[in-house]
Order: sequence, then C-alpha cells, then structure tokens
Amino acid sequence: MSNETTDSALADWRATVVRFLKDKVEPHYERWERDGILPRELYLEMGAAGLLCVDQPEEYGGIGAPFQYSCVVVEEAARLGFLALASNLTVHSDIVAPYILHLGTEEQKQKYLPKMASGECIGAIGMTEPGAGSDLQGIKTTATADGDDYLISGSKTFITNGQNAGVVVLATKTDPKAGAKGTTLFTVETHLPGFRRGRNLEKAGLQSADTSELFFDNVRVPKSEVLGRIGGGFGHLIDELPRERLVLAVSAVGHAQGALEKTIEYVTQRKAFGQPIASFQNTRFVLATCKTDIEVHRAFVEKCAAKYAQGQLDVPTAAMVKLATTEMEGRVTDACLQLFGGYGYMAEYPISRYWADARIQRIYGGTSEIMKEVIARSLVGR
Repeated sequence: MSNETTDSALADWRATVVRFLKDKVEPHYERWERDGILPRELYLEMGAAGLLCVDQPEEYGGIGAPFQYSCVVVEEAARLGFLALASNLTVHSDIVAPYILHLGTEEQKQKYLPKMASGECIGAIGMTEPGAGSDLQGIKTTATADGDDYLISGSKTFITNGQNAGVVVLATKTDPKAGAKGTTLFTVETHLPGFRRGRNLEKAGLQSADTSELFFDNVRVPKSEVLGRIGGGFGHLIDELPRERLVLAVSAVGHAQGALEKTIEYVTQRKAFGQPIASFQNTRFVLATCKTDIEVHRAFVEKCAAKYAQGQLDVPTAAMVKLATTEMEGRVTDACLQLFGGYGYMAEYPISRYWADARIQRIYGGTSEIMKEVIARSLVGR
C-alpha cells in the first residue's frame, strides 16, 4: 500500500474495519468479556484481514499503510464499545511491534514481526512490577550476563496480553547500581524454560483484556535478544512513549464518541413525564457539551497524529494529548451514564461498560499525575 492517503481511501478502510468488527467481534464480545480473555483465533483472523501492525513495512508482514490507518483500527474498536480489544491491539500493534521495528536487529525483525502481523505471535510489554509502576527506574527484574547468554529473574504485573503473549519486550536491570543507565530491554519468548504466567487478573473494567502476572526464574536468553543498546533501555522507553500515548488518546476520543452515540439513541427513545428525555433542556445541554468536548479533543489528536507521522511528536505534547483526552473520556462517559438514570448502572446497558472501561485510561500508559509532571518539567524544569 502506498504511504500516501486520501480521505476516500481512509473512509473505505474505516468501513472495512467496522465491517470486520461487527461481523467477527460483536456477536461474541459478551462471551469473551465473561471469559476474561480474547481468543487467539481472533488475532489470526485480524491478521488475515490485514488489521494487525497495519503501518509495518511490507517486508516484515505489514501492509505498509500510513500511521492513520493503524489509528482507525483502535478508534473504531473503542467507539463500538470494545475497549478491551482496543487496549490489547494498542499493546500488540502500536507498542511492541514498533519497539522491535525501531530497535531490533534484522534477525529480531524477521523473527517476530511477520508473525505479529499474521497474529501467530502476540506481543506484550513487561514494564510494571509489584513495586514499580510509574517509577520505572525502580524495577527489580535482573538480567545477568552468563557467557553468550543472559539469565533473567524477576516478576512483572498488570501485563496486557500476558496470557496470550508469545513474545514480551521486557525491561530489566543489567546494572542495578547504574540507575536509569542500567536498564536494558530484551525480547523474551514465552516458551522458554523458567518463564511462567501467573493469574489472569480480575479488573473493574476491560474484562476481556487478559492482564497477567509474569514470572522469570533464571530464564536463559541469548545476547542476540537484547533490544537496542545495553544500558539504553530507559532512553528507548522514553523514545517510544509518544506513539503509545497518542494511540491511547485516539482510543479515548473514539470511546467517548461511542458512548455519546449510545446515549443519543437512548434519550431519543426513552420517555419521562410523557415526552422524550431528549426534549429536556438539561439533556440537550449535556449532549451539546459532550459533543463539543469530543470534537475539540479530536482536533488535538489529529494535530498530534500529523506530527507523529512527520517524526515531530515530542514527549511533552504526547503527554498533553494523553492527559487531555483521557480526562475528557472520563467526563463524557460519566455524563452519558447519568442520562440513562438507574438503567445506566445496569450491566445489560452498554453504557455501563463504557463508563467502567474508561476509568483505566487515566492510569495506564502514564497516570494523569505523571502526565502533568512531564508537561510541567518541559515548562519550568525539575
């Protein structure tokens, strides 16, 4: 696919994505939510349809589409109420795959990327630990050199795709005394001896997004699995954060839009005091405010997406768009649920899932508080 895009081509792509989600996801999503995991077969189907690692070069199994095409997959999944799927896809296609594409050796790229694009290998990123969340310099997982290999020991938690992952981009300490400069990334296959998956963690939302504990007990990996520079892991994480946070912003806008669409449908049909709820001034003003909030933030996301496509999206701006859109998402989903009244709190109404799923977006990928600190440092230093 050409790296050029047009409005009509993007619209055709969006229609293709929506058609797939309605045909292959919508009929089964309730069951997957109850099961607490998405089936591996779904990734294979998405890979066959060209919906994974969309902007990955063709020589590594992608379709070489512009970045906006990858955004559409996440945005539409979120809009239709499948935020758990959008979250898993973000990790797989927009975090793990770009890490390997940008930092990996040719051997690593050929080993992992085609299988990620086809859905044969699902990606996860292992950063968070029981004692290290926002403070990634505090990680305890170690990688100790042993001849031509490294021995990795430690644990990770809250790992998206943890149950299904075939490869983990893993943050370790190769020099525990060197602080940030002692952090090194590895690509670690999950079939290796010494690796163990823990529980599929129960969450308040995103029920079908498998989220796991991962354990490493002297897992032996060759030095060829070092991702990027030894000791350069923290810098690599910083370099890759703008895309991660931008795609979370994309999903936030799509998710808020979907919640608003569900609410408009409800208030035009539901009656109170003999008239549609949509005829009450309060309802109309809430809808107007939500729509304005969404469109203002959509414009900021589109501006940031254009900057990213040109290689110009910096860390503070990515923090701003992540902070602004996820906070907006929380406001909109809460306001929409309120218009449903008591029914909004019932699980049978999709708006309850929009509301519950939205809450995590202000936490993962960098909490709102961390985003504010990143932005503030760009203004007045530390």
